Amino acid sequence: MSDTSTAATVAEAFEVQRDRLRAIAHRMLGSHADAEDVVQEAWLRLSRQDAAGIHNIAAWLTTVVGRISLDVLRSRQARPEAPYDDGLLPELVVTADDGPVPEDDAVLADSVGIALLVVLGSLGPNERLAFVLHDLFAVPFDEIGRILGKSTAAAKMLASRARRKVRGAERPTGTGREQREVVQAFLAATRHGDFEGLLRVLDPDVKLTVDTPSGTVVALGATKVATGARLSASAAAQGRAVRVNGLPGLVSWREDGTPLSLLAFTVRDGRITAIRIVTDPERLARTNLPDPA
Repeated sequence: MSDTSTAATVAEAFEVQRDRLRAIAHRMLGSHADAEDVVQEAWLRLSRQDAAGIHNIAAWLTTVVGRISLDVLRSRQARPEAPYDDGLLPELVVTADDGPVPEDDAVLADSVGIALLVVLGSLGPNERLAFVLHDLFAVPFDEIGRILGKSTAAAKMLASRARRKVRGAERPTGTGREQREVVQAFLAATRHGDFEGLLRVLDPDVKLTVDTPSGTVVALGATKVATGARLSASAAAQGRAVRVNGLPGLVSWREDGTPLSLLAFTVRDGRITAIRIVTDPERLARTNLPDPA
């Protein structure tokens, strides 16, 4: 077989695996841009290899993508100041939510997908790789062990530990309509300064996280969150309903048309368990927001 034919065969084999590799990298890193970079690097490494020496291209590529992603995660831990999408809102995708409630099953599936990315972001690099590769992509533990430089038994333990954390994490529940109704009740109570009404829709252990230009601020507990919500009544009155990566949300603007804030709500069992607010002007400017209503 000629060199040209061999190169074409390798390229075809890679294209067959591309979507799967991209999905693995995205689950590992929580960023579509980073996932694309990892997949491109995997292709470059493959193109420099002697294909005749690779007995299983799919397994070889999975190993390469796993190791590159692991390096990226470890680099992030070593440089915590480096920016990357690791919060509740990885890959901010905001759409207007003015019309009929979207298909409930689709909305809930999207919300759960985002919630899983959030949980994965809380795992250590080794745990995340073991869980993602085995539980989401059915990669055998012996292969995972080779990627991590650990035994098969150690890889199983890492995946088991990660699995317990994932199962213990909160996921959004309820249909899209039910989630929206809870958020609307919260916003109505905010506009009217109804403290008791706020407490009725907030989970007692609700977590409020605010991304500001100077850093992240966190508040815990319904009383603190309700008190803060009453202070932001004007934003609730002027905001526009949106969906943020499948989660019900709200975006508001200043008088000059520049975005002021973006909110996303996690609803579980009829109560709001988490609120994420983005007020960082740079991040808001990078986000494709709908026009003011």
